[in-house]
Amino acid sequence: MSNRTLNLDDALYGYLLDVSLREHPLLSELRAATQNHPHRNMQIAPEQGQFMAMLIRLMGAHRTLEIGVFTGYSTLAVALVLPEEGRMVVCDVNSEYTAIARDYWQRAGVADKIDLRLAPALETLNALVAEGQAGTFDFVFIDADKANYDAYYEHSLQLLHPGGLIVIDNVLWSGRVAHPEERDDADTRALHDLNKKLHHDERIDLSMLPIGDGLTLARKR
Repeated sequence: MSNRTLNLDDALYGYLLDVSLREHPLLSELRAATQNHPHRNMQIAPEQGQFMAMLIRLMGAHRTLEIGVFTGYSTLAVALVLPEEGRMVVCDVNSEYTAIARDYWQRAGVADKIDLRLAPALETLNALVAEGQAGTFDFVFIDADKANYDAYYEHSLQLLHPGGLIVIDNVLWSGRVAHPEERDDADTRALHDLNKKLHHDERIDLSMLPIGDGLTLARKR
């Protein structure tokens, strides 16, 4: 048996969803609604949302931060499993996309858990630090503009308490990070550089997983 990760073809991926995905009806509806969006590739895979929800439950997380919302699938997946007193700060700059998200959060009864801040994410992160919230978050999900991933990571480390978890999306970037000739592209280079940095960062415990477009888990020591 090979010790390499399975390469999922369409049949095997369909089987994975058939036997493992437990998707809330509103998550299914939101995913279907986003399929017609011109930027539908920005939405996370459903098994990734389920995995993140499992992490939230395992950690007993109460305070989470999300950098990049789009139409709100990942936010909803987390909010649904947060305890009643749980709270999220979520960052985005697009009021049109997040209007879709707000509708689904409201319909799911979780809108009161979610503090959406419409501003450049670095402004929001700096504001959180200025408000004295460093070291208070349990969980951070980064899924926004790739050029700023390193800055988002550094701010996230500051905002997390020791033992808190950062989850970073798109770290395999459809395989482009593995090919030097692709790294002239700014986004590919930014992701590759962050991947290399995290590999040697003694401030964290690290695991990179081939889920969706690649998912890194970084636990703050």
